[in-house]
Amino acid sequence: MSKVFLDTNILVYAIDRRYRKKRAACRELIRALAEARAGVLSTQVMQEFFVVATRKLDIDPIKAKGILNSFGNFEVVEVTPRLIYDAIDCSVLDQLSFWDALIVVSAEAASCEIVATEDLSHDRVIRGVRIENPLV
Repeated sequence: MSKVFLDTNILVYAIDRRYRKKRAACRELIRALAEARAGVLSTQVMQEFFVVATRKLDIDPIKAKGILNSFGNFEVVEVTPRLIYDAIDCSVLDQLSFWDALIVVSAEAASCEIVATEDLSHDRVIRGVRIENPLV
């Protein structure tokens, strides 16, 4: 299985009880990636997940930390100054928000073939990484 970078929204939907179909699809994707050891996150995604889980979904901070810890089999890309500079370039050249560009360059840095997200155009290829919306 190819390496897949998971955007924050995929992790959030996996715990959000308001969207049953999205929750089930995201949980299945996360399970399959964990089993294949093909999932990738970044420190940005981990931070965003914690904030959304605790502020918007009202999950206890210690429980949210435990959920993040459960992704221990996933590769984690640390956001470095070099990635930030690359994200700025990607943002300008590919007309993305800085945060979306940081997702793309983090995926590229980890040699992912796919970014799983609901936030970018499905099937678009940016910097050699294909965007896939697993919820379509």
